[in-house]
Amino acid sequence: QCRMARAGLTPPLSIKGLSGLSGVRVMTISPFERGGKVVPATVETLRTALVAQGVEFINGGKRMGVVVQRTDND
Repeated sequence: QCRMARAGLTPPLSIKGLSGLSGVRVMTISPFERGGKVVPATVETLRTALVAQGVEFINGGKRMGVVVQRTDND
């Protein structure tokens, strides 16, 4: 969901950009997006940074994904 959230933003957010916003190292984000394990606090830090950019994570019932708020220019 992290990679999907980054890609859905306008303009799309790079891993380096997410690193700058969250303070989490690129060398942590990249493996995490490929299914690697990170500590829960790191996941929460990334989630918080993405939510601040307008991302909403959906994890309920049979639905899982992300919603990105549109800007006035979209």
